[in-house]
Amino acid sequence: MLQEYVKATNKTFELTLSDLKDRLAERKFGVLAAISLSDKFKDKGIEYLGQLTILEVCNPFEAAAALAINPVAAYFLPCKILVREVNGCTLIEMAKPSSLIEILHEPKLIDFARKIEDLLIEAADAV
Repeated sequence: MLQEYVKATNKTFELTLSDLKDRLAERKFGVLAAISLSDKFKDKGIEYLGQLTILEVCNPFEAAAALAINPVAAYFLPCKILVREVNGCTLIEMAKPSSLIEILHEPKLIDFARKIEDLLIEAADAV
């Protein structure tokens, strides 16, 4: 069953996004892509209330370690974190990596994913 992490903040969308990137960098996670779905929707004439950006993040050392356990772990890379604004509230959200990788039924990989999950949550909690 999918488990999620959700944190609400009173910070603006832009400040939350910036602070989250900084907190991730402190934990050696780089942002590979920041996809603004709300901008993409707007470009296509699709109405979307609020803002939504998907961050694709990766710590290359940790990614290499996960692949050493099982190369199929690449299916789950990079990790995705959502930052979205709804009705004036900014949210940081993600599907917990351990709940995603459980489908492989590999305890070492699940434990590894929990370690990554803890780092990502620690970064988000520091925002």
